Amino acid sequence: MRFRHRDGSIVHLGYCATVHPAGELDELIAGLDDCAGPVRAALDVPVLGVGLWFPHRLADRLANSPAALSKLRRSLHRNRLEVVTLNGTPHSPFTEQVVGTKLYCPDWTDPERLRYTFDLVDVLAELLPADASYGSISTVPLAWRVPWSKARNRAAREAFDRVEQHLARTETRTGRMIRLAVETEPGCVLEMVGQAAAWLDRYSSPYGGASRIGLGLDACHLAVQFEEPADVFQMMWRAGVDVVKGQLSVAPTLVDPSDAAARYMLTQLGTPKYLRQVREWGGPGVDDVTQAYQLSGHAAWRMHTHLPAHSAPPDGLSVTTGVLDDCLTRLVGGGHPLTHHLESEVYAWPRGRQSMVKRIAKELTWLRDRLTDLGLDEVH
Repeated sequence: MRFRHRDGSIVHLGYCATVHPAGELDELIAGLDDCAGPVRAALDVPVLGVGLWFPHRLADRLANSPAALSKLRRSLHRNRLEVVTLNGTPHSPFTEQVVGTKLYCPDWTDPERLRYTFDLVDVLAELLPADASYGSISTVPLAWRVPWSKARNRAAREAFDRVEQHLARTETRTGRMIRLAVETEPGCVLEMVGQAAAWLDRYSSPYGGASRIGLGLDACHLAVQFEEPADVFQMMWRAGVDVVKGQLSVAPTLVDPSDAAARYMLTQLGTPKYLRQVREWGGPGVDDVTQAYQLSGHAAWRMHTHLPAHSAPPDGLSVTTGVLDDCLTRLVGGGHPLTHHLESEVYAWPRGRQSMVKRIAKELTWLRDRLTDLGLDEVH
């Protein structure tokens, strides 16, 4: 979906296709045919953005096989889909019952993370629509917080410098600007936006240009950390760090941790396959909801799981819709958009194809209404 901002530029809205993950090209195309295409039809829009994810082997194939890339491009064209952004966080199709911190591996101290990101850059430069101002790739917040050291930090710096050089070469070679969006995430080296702003300030654009490396602002992650959008955007402005991409969803909040029934409902959200970090307002946090008994319970909890904004929360819980609304207003409600890429990143969808299509379409409708309320005009 495309929206024209009051300054005349185009803001793209799509959804993250990791909800129908694919390890092979044919599986990826099946997800586009069976889900993304029907979502576009349900919304009755001329084009729908879809944020694709490729595991490293498929990324390598697409980057080095014109035939494979052409096959994917035909599927996108057939379903009237466009790709302006990729999810570059998971490196592999995890088959384990519990993934945990493996999600962030290889991290930015491992050359394999660099190779994978280079492949994603090369693929996106070929898929990016001709009239898109730039493409974006989200990535891990350096690594899980332990182990970390000055030596590992230097290795990550060197890798990012090489990415920046590759992005510059790609722009020279193809004429397409690709940008890296570094997310913050609970428990990682860059856990909060202030940390990310300090680490990314060397890649800032002090003269008002678009930096090649910036922040991927995840409204769910920000809310889980109890970060205030007003403070976050002020920190980024002071550091000169650009928002490359906005990722949109809400987090569940347990207002009263002494409510046993509501606490149980919280544990039923998300999947134990991945970490469901919990943070307590004004206090510490734990790396998974199964460890929440360690928290004091004297203040509200928020948990890392990406929920849709259009649905009512489970009994006893609330969601961070206010944080999402505040982020959207600051991202695209001003005289100029702070980012041109908005992506619905919700994972709590039912498995049935028809149900998933219906829910994704409803969430994108909810977001479309918010954007038009902010004065953006949908492009038909």
